[in-house]
Amino acid sequence: MAGIDWRFEAVELATCNCDFSCPCQFNALPTHGDCRAAVGYRIDKGHFGDTALDGVVFAALWAWPGAIHEGSGEAWLIVDEGASEAQRKAIEALFHGEETEPGANIFSVFTNVVDTYHPTHTASIAFEADVEERRGSFSIPGVIEAQSEPIKNPVTGDPHHVRVTLPHGFEYHEAEYASGRATTGDSPIALDYSDSHAHFAYLTWTPTGPVHA
Repeated sequence: MAGIDWRFEAVELATCNCDFSCPCQFNALPTHGDCRAAVGYRIDKGHFGDTALDGVVFAALWAWPGAIHEGSGEAWLIVDEGASEAQRKAIEALFHGEETEPGANIFSVFTNVVDTYHPTHTASIAFEADVEERRGSFSIPGVIEAQSEPIKNPVTGDPHHVRVTLPHGFEYHEAEYASGRATTGDSPIALDYSDSHAHFAYLTWTPTGPVHA
C-alpha cells in the first residue's frame, strides 16, 4: 500500500511496435506477437513526499517476448541528468510500483509481468510534445531516438485525428493517437520500428491511480 503522499501532472509520448491504436488498449493480442515500447515523460507539476518533481523528464523502454500479460518482460528506466538524486530516487520508486496501490497505474501493473529491471541510467534527454498536433519526440544521444506525427490518410495524405477515452484506464483518461517510430543504439533493450502506434496524453497520477476527469 502507498505510504508516501505523491502526485504528478505530466505529458506522455508513448510509442510501440504494434499497428495504429495498439491492441493492448482494447484487451487484444499484440500485432506481431510480441510487445516493445519506448515512452517519454515530462512532469510539469508534482511531488513525492517533500521532493518536488516539477520539470523532471524521464523515459522508459519495455519489451516482452509475447503478450504483456504472459510476462517475462524487461524494463529500463532513464532519468534526465538534470534531476537531483532525490528526484531520481522518487522516479525509480514510482517506476517499480512502490508507494502505489497494487494495479493502480501502468507501472504498478507492469511489476507483475516484468522479470528484469535493468539498472537505471542517467543521461541528457531531449523531450518535445505537442499533444493537440500529435507531434513530438524524445531522444538520448546514442541510446534512443523516438518520434511521432499524425496518422495520415493513405489516399489524401491529410492528418487523421483519433482520440480515445478510457474511463477506467490505468495509464491515461484520454489520449491522442498518432504514428510513431523508435530505434535504439547502446541499450539493453533493442527497438527498431516505424509507422506504428503512438499516443500522447496528459497524465495526472496519484497513489490510487490516474485521475479520471
